[in-house]
Amino acid sequence: MKSPAIPLDVEAAVDHLMRFLAVEGVTGQEANIAAAVSDALKKAGVPAEAIRFDDVNTRIPLPTETGNLIVDLPGTRPGPRLLFSTHLDTVPLCAGAKPRREGDRIVSDGTTALGGDARTGVALLVVLAETLIKNKLPHPPITLLFTVREESGLHGARELNPADLGGAVMCVNVDGQLASELIVGAVGQENWEVEIKGRASHAGVAPDKGISATLVGALALAEVKAEGWFGKVVKDDGRGTSNIGIFGGKDGKAAGDATNVVTDYAFLKGEARSPELSFASKIVDAYEAAFAKAKAAVTDHAGDTADVAFRRAVSYPPFELGQDTAVVKRAAKALALLGIEPTYLFSNGGLDANWLDKHGVPTITIGAGQAEIHTIKEYVNLSEYEKGCRLGVLMATLDE
Repeated sequence: MKSPAIPLDVEAAVDHLMRFLAVEGVTGQEANIAAAVSDALKKAGVPAEAIRFDDVNTRIPLPTETGNLIVDLPGTRPGPRLLFSTHLDTVPLCAGAKPRREGDRIVSDGTTALGGDARTGVALLVVLAETLIKNKLPHPPITLLFTVREESGLHGARELNPADLGGAVMCVNVDGQLASELIVGAVGQENWEVEIKGRASHAGVAPDKGISATLVGALALAEVKAEGWFGKVVKDDGRGTSNIGIFGGKDGKAAGDATNVVTDYAFLKGEARSPELSFASKIVDAYEAAFAKAKAAVTDHAGDTADVAFRRAVSYPPFELGQDTAVVKRAAKALALLGIEPTYLFSNGGLDANWLDKHGVPTITIGAGQAEIHTIKEYVNLSEYEKGCRLGVLMATLDE
C-alpha cells in the first residue's frame, strides 16, 4: 500500500486498541470504557474541559449508565466542522474478553467474543486525536462522538440532541471491517410485537372450552409465510426482509407449561426491514392482518376469540448517500491517496449512521479491522486497523 506521509505511531495505536478491548462495557454499561477513553484522551493532550457527556441516558427507555461521550477539538485552520463517531458498547457475549495478539491479529481466548465491534472505532478516534495533537497537523474543528447502547437499538445516536454536535456538516462513523468498504446507506426497520390472551382449559377433558394462544400465533405466521411476507420479501412495489424472533410466554418463559392445558398466553416479537420505510411498514401491515385473521379462526365452544394486542414502532429510518455527497467524495479521495479502490456498500443492518443522517449530518461508515463479530471466533485484522487509522487521519486533514 502506497501511503502518504502520515505520522502514525502504529504500535501506540495497537496498544490503545488492546487496552480498550480489555475494558468491559456491554450495552447499557458503558461507564468504565467511557472513563478509560476519557483518560486516554487527556493523556493525549485533550483538555479536560473539551470532554463532556450528554444526558441521552435520561431519555433512553432502558437502564443506561452514562450519556454519550463527546469531545470538541478546536480547529487549527478554518473549515466546516467534521464529526467522527463510533459506539462504546459491545454485545453481552464480549463480557470478560481477554484479548491477545497473534501475529497480524488480535483474538480472544475463545470463550467470549472480542469486542472489535466497535472498540476498533473507539481506539481509532483516540488515535486520531492523539496524532493530530502530537504532530500539530492542520485540521478544521472536529467533534468526536462515542455513543452508548448502539448494540441494543442505536439508542445513543437516536436520542441525542443534534445541537450537541456543534454544527458538523459531515460524519465519519467507524463500525466496519475493511477500510476499502464505504457504507453509504442502510435499510430502515420497523419492529412489531403481539400479546395473545387466550383461555386455558383441560386439553383432554374439555379442549373445546379453551382458546389456544399458541395456535393463534402459529396460524398467523403460517398466513404470513403463505402470502410471501416472511424472510426475503420481494413484491412489485418493494423489497425487504422480515422475521419472527421471539415466540414465548410471560417474562421470557415458555408459552404454556403443560401439554394437557390449552395455552392461554403467548408473546411474539419480530421485525421488518427495507430500503423504503413505507415498505417495511407494509410488511408489518401484513403481519397485523394475519394476526387478526388468525384471531377470528380460533374460537371456543361459544364462539369467543382470543384478545390480540398488536403493537408496532419504527426502530430506525433508512438512508442512502450518493457518490457525489461531500463526505463520500472526501472518503474516496483519502482512499485514493492510500492507493485503495473504494467499494460502496448498502447495509441490510442498522447503524448509528441511520440516525446521524436523520439528524442532518450526512454520515459514511468506514471499517477498521473488526471481523467475525458477535461470535467467539471474532478477531481484529491489524493490517485493516492500521489502514482505518490512516484513513481517519487523512479525512480529518484533507484540504477542502
